[in-house]
Amino acid sequence: MYSECEYGDFSIARYRNWAKSGVPFTESRASHVRSHFSGSTRHLFEGNPSETSFDKAKGYMTNAELEKAVKEFGRRCSNISRIYSIGKSVSGFPLWVIEISDKPGVEEPEPAFKFIGNVHGDEPVGRELLILLANWICDNHVKDSLARLIVENMHLHILPSMNPDGYALKRRGNANNIDLNRDFPDQGALVANYPWDGTQDKRSFLLSVYRKVMSLFIYGSCAEDGLIWTNFRRYYYGCPDDEAFQFLASVYSRSHYNMSLSTEFQGGIINGASWYPIYGGMQDWNYIYGGCFELTLEISDDKWPSAEELPTIWEYNKMSMLNLVASLVKTGVRGRIFSSDSGRPLPGSITIKGINYTVNAGRAFADYYRLLTPGKRYEVMGSMPGYKPKSTSIWLEETATADFILDPDSALKDNTPRSICDCSYDSKAKLVLLEFLLGFHMEVCFVLIVIGALLCFLLKRRQKFTLGKHKQSPKRSVVV
Repeated sequence: MYSECEYGDFSIARYRNWAKSGVPFTESRASHVRSHFSGSTRHLFEGNPSETSFDKAKGYMTNAELEKAVKEFGRRCSNISRIYSIGKSVSGFPLWVIEISDKPGVEEPEPAFKFIGNVHGDEPVGRELLILLANWICDNHVKDSLARLIVENMHLHILPSMNPDGYALKRRGNANNIDLNRDFPDQGALVANYPWDGTQDKRSFLLSVYRKVMSLFIYGSCAEDGLIWTNFRRYYYGCPDDEAFQFLASVYSRSHYNMSLSTEFQGGIINGASWYPIYGGMQDWNYIYGGCFELTLEISDDKWPSAEELPTIWEYNKMSMLNLVASLVKTGVRGRIFSSDSGRPLPGSITIKGINYTVNAGRAFADYYRLLTPGKRYEVMGSMPGYKPKSTSIWLEETATADFILDPDSALKDNTPRSICDCSYDSKAKLVLLEFLLGFHMEVCFVLIVIGALLCFLLKRRQKFTLGKHKQSPKRSVVV
């Protein structure tokens, strides 16, 4: 997928002394560090050798300790969280997920964000950062406005380790030696017939009932932010939402301690295909099949940095992670789609003129969330089979609300369900009704007619009330 990841081009360890000294980190200092380390190279496709002179996992949580930390979080923060498992790895490790929300486990008309760590077993920094992130939100959601915004306005799902088997083996792939970020259907593949590797490593969480609007998964081999469309030859290939991905990646980069200072990756971000192409990647699959905007974060030059560096890495990335999650409710267009004849929600779709990508509304509430770059004018269209599409033009400063009330298409009227209050009949139906009425006393017929008319009046009144409620919108909102 087109994942826009922001990378700074040198590791956190190289800046640790600057941070401790209190001296501001400037571009001149960055140039000095880069020249000092100019001989170093990345080996992104090499697994760390297991024969090392030291235990590189020292100070990191074991899988058992990670499970304990997740369950302890669930007990300590039960008022805003839910712990659930999406299955087990090949070796039997539970794949635990932390959900954070003011109503965990309840489907609401709210967007969802997912974090995925430890996709590659030998890149474990993400699993550590995600536990720190969850605990920080729990500790600060009452007193910190950003944490409160996240808890009250979305569902945040955190999978600290997607590959606990690889972590235990200290290698890139899982227990079947499958690279989990090379094992998804490529563009054009039939997902239903795709030969999965037989594991449960990435099953229902990626296509769960909670529609994930945005996602970030964390590597540990290079400091940058990566963009989607990765399965192309090595040149820049933008997806339909290239501008939005660049904007979201820049939100992370600009909030980071030094990522945006990179000279190797302009602004700390890069298009995935222009850096190095991959096939079977999770980013493209999420965007094409799951309707989810996914970014890839490379957190440092070292896949397995010393555990002593973890507190510094956390401080450098904390605001970036929080601001990226918050951008889900601070950016783009949102709203719901309704039927004009019954007031019921319609699970339709949203398109933007000039962007070849469709966002589907939820089935339960017909709510949609369309991530877009702010500071531009967009023509937004809501549609649903059997209904006439409607469109509206909006100027997007940060976020806007656009609700659509669609009218049934008269050309397809015979093929669409009638309103429960539809009191109209064709000529044949009128004859049947007349024969029915003649078989009863007029008094009984009169009573039945009065009762029917009353019921129809009450249902129509309720319908108008329902539509009236949905039209009560916040500022910068439109009803079409």
